[in-house]
Amino acid sequence: MEIVVMPKLGFNMDEGTLTSWYKKEGDPVRKGEALFSIETDKTNIDVEATQDGVVRKLFIGEGEKIPVTLPIAIIAEVGEEIAAAVEEALALLEDFSISDAPAAPAPADSGQDVSASACDFDVFVIGGGPGGYVAAIRAAQLGLRTAIAEKESFGGVCLNKGCIPTKAFLRSVEALNETKGAEAYGIVGVDVSKAALDMARVQARKKAVVGQLVSGVQGLLQKNKVKIIMGEANIVGKNTVTVNQESYRAASIILATGSAAKGLPAGIVQKKTVLTSDTVLELEALPDEIAIIGGGVIGIEFAYFFAGAGAKVSVVEFLERILPPVDAEIAELVRQDLAALGIDIYTSAKVTKVTEGAVEFEQAGQAKKIKTKNVLMAVGRAPSIPAGAEKLGIKTSGGAIVTDGRLRTSVPGVYAIGDANGKMMLAHTASAEGIVAAENIAGHDSVMDYDSIPSAIYIRPEVASAGLTEEAAREKFGDVKIGKFPLFANGKSLVEGDAKGLAKVITEAKYGEILGVHLYCLHATDIIAEAVTAMKAEATAAEIAAAVHPHPTVSEAVQEAFHAALGGAIHM
Repeated sequence: MEIVVMPKLGFNMDEGTLTSWYKKEGDPVRKGEALFSIETDKTNIDVEATQDGVVRKLFIGEGEKIPVTLPIAIIAEVGEEIAAAVEEALALLEDFSISDAPAAPAPADSGQDVSASACDFDVFVIGGGPGGYVAAIRAAQLGLRTAIAEKESFGGVCLNKGCIPTKAFLRSVEALNETKGAEAYGIVGVDVSKAALDMARVQARKKAVVGQLVSGVQGLLQKNKVKIIMGEANIVGKNTVTVNQESYRAASIILATGSAAKGLPAGIVQKKTVLTSDTVLELEALPDEIAIIGGGVIGIEFAYFFAGAGAKVSVVEFLERILPPVDAEIAELVRQDLAALGIDIYTSAKVTKVTEGAVEFEQAGQAKKIKTKNVLMAVGRAPSIPAGAEKLGIKTSGGAIVTDGRLRTSVPGVYAIGDANGKMMLAHTASAEGIVAAENIAGHDSVMDYDSIPSAIYIRPEVASAGLTEEAAREKFGDVKIGKFPLFANGKSLVEGDAKGLAKVITEAKYGEILGVHLYCLHATDIIAEAVTAMKAEATAAEIAAAVHPHPTVSEAVQEAFHAALGGAIHM
């Protein structure tokens, strides 16, 4: 006798839909014969019987969706006793209550106090950042009457005070370093000793790039017939938003209010001119020295920028290492390379006072001081929750709005995306969440997948990762395989003059599923998309190793790392 279950076809698969039974109760079935077909979020596949017998019992019908490993049928010989097995299977299915099942898609005005026809808009988006404007465009594409309110500039923190302007700064310092190192590439006759950054020109270029992209966002919204409302929006009711003293009714509301730069606890900062990740982007002159409080992504990118521009840089990090979310081995390589640039890094260090001339901190029980007039506060960002959310009863936790996998808040018809929900404070996460929220409002059943979202750090070499770190993978799966390939053995890296770094992959030992990919190399932030695609498609280590990569490219290091996970890199 065999109890047939919903198969788990990959470690990311949690549920499947039974689309067709090829046999009915009482039909004989032979081992290897197609028994049923299932649909996952990745594919459709026929599942074969694993033994000869007769289909004695079917537990679910066509079109039903249940989690993996739950029983769906019993195959046994004619006359074989199956009562106990049926009772056991029904008990398991009974435990799978409606609260465990995925929510059914709801119409646009589900749970609302008003019908969509009585509203000004089907969807009102508060915030025009990478989550908000994408949500508005997707909602409009799905035929929903959509409005978006933005109090400053479209593109949000990412485009105006984060991703884009910081990368413009970093590109300028990379150009400076390339100029200074030109002789190594055979370029002579140029006095590179006088090369330096002109911050006025750096700022002008940054503003031009930002301006073009902001204009592009507004153009996309207009093209998709989204109503643009400039001004600060407040949610004053489950279906009501006010902007500039005007009131708007909406069947559904999406909160995309972003985040704000954090500071240290009150009393520690006694200096009025401390820079934040926002204000540092408006610098008109480069400092000779600077202390950066915070060794996360923001702090490390700015440390690299200022050091590359010629400043003496110190980083003070409260935790035991810099870049806490990054794989520990990769983070240590980054620390070593930053130290080689002359950056002083203090970890397990608690800042106690910031004055006009120094940053004071405690490390290993000792009081220490960095003498500097310039301080950058880079201790992260905190979700911005719109006025009226608390009064409306929207649940929060840890300062962020609580949402489920479909981006729904505790109030029906109100969704929260991007930094406001605090799940993964990345621009591309916000955009993906915006699409999911809009599709659910339109009546689709979309669920956000956070398992393979990439992260990126734009120093040189770049850092990029997707999936689990080695530590997290070992904790979750126990037996894992690790594949590594150093970039000094990669031809393209040598040609480009920067062969520092490592490609590291982590796979599940039994099936070869990809658990994590971590890159510290040139072009890592572009190459990581290969890993994300592979993980979404549930590709295995063997499949990536067998996929032909162009030569010479840095991407070959990824293929080599997967070869290493399977038993040995070819070129190492």
